[in-house]
Amino acid sequence: MEDIGRHLYRMIDTYMYDEDFKSLLIACLADQESSSHAWSKITLSTHAMLGGVSPYIYRRAALTELLVLILDMVDDLQDQDSVSKPWMQVPLASALNAVLAFMAGAIAELGELGIRDHIMAEVGKILARSVCGQHKDVVNSVNTPDEYLIMTQEKSGSLFRLACYMGYAGESCSPENVERLHQLADCLGLIHQIQNDMRDLVRFDEKSDLLARKKTLPILYLLSIEDEAFAQLKAYYAGELSAEFLGREREAVLQIIHDSGCLEYARIVQSVCVQKAEEIYQELDAQSPWKERFRQIAWGDYAASVEETAQVES
Repeated sequence: MEDIGRHLYRMIDTYMYDEDFKSLLIACLADQESSSHAWSKITLSTHAMLGGVSPYIYRRAALTELLVLILDMVDDLQDQDSVSKPWMQVPLASALNAVLAFMAGAIAELGELGIRDHIMAEVGKILARSVCGQHKDVVNSVNTPDEYLIMTQEKSGSLFRLACYMGYAGESCSPENVERLHQLADCLGLIHQIQNDMRDLVRFDEKSDLLARKKTLPILYLLSIEDEAFAQLKAYYAGELSAEFLGREREAVLQIIHDSGCLEYARIVQSVCVQKAEEIYQELDAQSPWKERFRQIAWGDYAASVEETAQVES
């Protein structure tokens, strides 16, 4: 992981020259490092389990980390949450410049690595797919569970697709294995996003989905129930009640959420995704012990998130 960090900071030194601006970019990278470089680890383990031999794999893994950071920064700026992040502590114009600088550095690094045109095109397609899903989330256009599943696969599943693709791009990988990785990535995106949605539904801080009136999987289920007990919450989502309603009726709202069965519904959908992911994983033609390492990285945060959500709900 020291190599990953070294390559990330090298990109700043190579492509940026204003010292004040570089200090902001370094702060953003330092914050990303606190996430243990999970995305780059997926790239490295994918490369290893498929028998990759690229001499530039650590630079490619660093690019994975940088591209995901860019998407995370944009997500926070759009949602105006995660207020403690370095990019949220500066004027919007500076934060946008940081996003542009990282994107420019990523493009330059792809060129420096001599990555072939079709690989660069595929990276662009994966990022575009994620942005399309992100846009649906931002404008809150999802109205049914099926639309939610598609949106989440686009937004979150694409991040896993990117991390995997940066590991096997240009290597010998059968079309069957590529398709399995795509399906697995979308399942993993759903698993983690549903976990986040369950956690963020029962909180009342800047990350609260209720305060933002976000239509996530559990809330879509709740809003579909024809029961007078949920009338006020439906009125709130329809814009007929202000956020003050949540402040006054916090305990009652939490009770409505628990009584509705929406969290149990979300867990059932999530468990189906987990089962499908396990089936796809077993079919992957990949080398040990890196295949097991890949699973540990991709599934590890899920287990921790389940425990965290249980603590929040209790």
